[in-house]
Amino acid sequence: MRATGTFSVKSFVPTEVVPDPAVTTALPVGVALMEKLFEGEISGRAATVFTSAFDQEKGVGTYLAMESFEGTVAGKAGAFNFVHSASTSGTDRTDTFFSIVTGSGTGALAGISGSGDITIDADGTHRIEFDYTLP
Repeated sequence: MRATGTFSVKSFVPTEVVPDPAVTTALPVGVALMEKLFEGEISGRAATVFTSAFDQEKGVGTYLAMESFEGTVAGKAGAFNFVHSASTSGTDRTDTFFSIVTGSGTGALAGISGSGDITIDADGTHRIEFDYTLP
């Protein structure tokens, strides 16, 4: 089954995380907490832990996000986790990964599994899709 939607970022709060001992690389590593709002066949909100190694000036780097979603997918209510990552060299989106965390579903979404994708339109609209199965 497939469900689609759009989302916006309601909040993005950088969080100080300093490894000990620190390692300096060419790209600074950051952590942020986010809240996202979803509309469409995927409707609800997500609490997100977002990590990245990213150069803001060059637009180059990679991110990894763990999301805890609550809401509805194609009218079925519940919650589950999903994880995704991607890299960019400035104008592209490569090395993408997206997975619904097996065993994380609750309510009518208990047993959900699958994958998905995030795309960004030229106008900045963020789109999400889940390719999923339910028991």
